[in-house]
Amino acid sequence: MEAFGKLGVWYATHKFDASQLRSFAHLVEGNGYGTLWYPESVGYESMSQGSFLLSQTERLRVGSSIASIYARDAFAARQGQMTLNAISGGRFILGLGVSHAPMVERLRGHLYGKPVSAMREYLHALRGDGPGLDTENRWTVVAALGPKMLDLARDETAGAIPYNVTPEHTKRARAALGPGKFLAVEQKICMTTDRAGALDLARKELHRYMPLPNYRNNWLRLGFTEDELADGGNDRFLDAMVVNGDAEAIRKVIDEHYAAGADHVAIQPVHAEGDWTSLTRMLAAFAPGH
Repeated sequence: MEAFGKLGVWYATHKFDASQLRSFAHLVEGNGYGTLWYPESVGYESMSQGSFLLSQTERLRVGSSIASIYARDAFAARQGQMTLNAISGGRFILGLGVSHAPMVERLRGHLYGKPVSAMREYLHALRGDGPGLDTENRWTVVAALGPKMLDLARDETAGAIPYNVTPEHTKRARAALGPGKFLAVEQKICMTTDRAGALDLARKELHRYMPLPNYRNNWLRLGFTEDELADGGNDRFLDAMVVNGDAEAIRKVIDEHYAAGADHVAIQPVHAEGDWTSLTRMLAAFAPGH
């Protein structure tokens, strides 16, 4: 677990072209972050992007967050995982997720199965004839939000990588996973004292997630109400999802995740589109290597 560092970065890397992506990977590594996490939704393909990021860095761990189980069969995922670790000295971590029904059915043309059952079958196929999914140079984690998926992550993998969560969820996830399992959580941040501007950026950032049942159901389990989630989310919800304020205020929430049981927190800087200056400033402000 220590190899992945206590602090990492999550970012929607499909926003970058090749040159920008290379510079971004260097920026994350140069600031001393332990792991860079990247998605697979409508942008770059997961395994090829992982290969590029690993080839551009020397020490940085790279994790898919997530590689969709509907994007490739389990054998292809296992081969990809083994390949990326073999060529990088074990710096790749395979984060798997069930994605969301609209992306799976409308974009990929697959039937979206029951999430926990589909993931369980995939993990069993991923294991193949081997004794387990995880070895010293082979880590598999699951994007788990609800109790059943967290239980599956505990029983079948090295741990969980929850997304769009709060320290309260981190506390529940640690209780479900128990000790010894890897828990890496994502936390969106917006380092500004312009709260109105931060809330506007948060609403824009969360817009694409609001209709998705996986996230919505989890927010309701965490105590947010339908009224609080309506019309893009109220201030309490937006403040929780995208922590805003100065560096001290943001560090307080990061520390709350650690206190709740997180091994690793991946910050996701939220900023205006194309604002490389704000992105760089936020990464520098929390840099473990400085």
